[in-house]
Amino acid sequence: TGAGRQVLIGPNAVLATAREGYSWFHWNIRDVLEAASFPGLWRLGFKHFTFGIGEMYRSIFLSAQMSEINKYIPGIDQRDIRKGRAGVRAQAMDYQGKLIEDFVFDEACPRQMLHVRNTPSPGATSSLAIAKMIVDKAQERFGLS
Repeated sequence: TGAGRQVLIGPNAVLATAREGYSWFHWNIRDVLEAASFPGLWRLGFKHFTFGIGEMYRSIFLSAQMSEINKYIPGIDQRDIRKGRAGVRAQAMDYQGKLIEDFVFDEACPRQMLHVRNTPSPGATSSLAIAKMIVDKAQERFGLS
């Protein structure tokens, strides 16, 4: 809940149509083709096809989302809801279509760099533990004490 007795509903997870695509109307064909060429995405899509299509449908049509919302907040109706902002969060996936649920330290970068990819949720709630993990990795990689 928030100020003025607001309740935040969401987020749902749908495939973005652009790296910085914050609406269904923002498409980047290069990003879509790159995602579509990754075999892991196809495997994930086949495994969770029905759920994924449902999430996309509910993300576009608020009226379709109402039955899900009413499971958690009985009695609320569409007039009580307003759409919020969309966000985009990168999610690493392996070639088998499994989501990678932890950080990925990129070892294939120049020795003087440390790339940390895939910030899984909830990043902010565990930020001190995450910082320690990154510091430990940097100390190891750069020979720091």
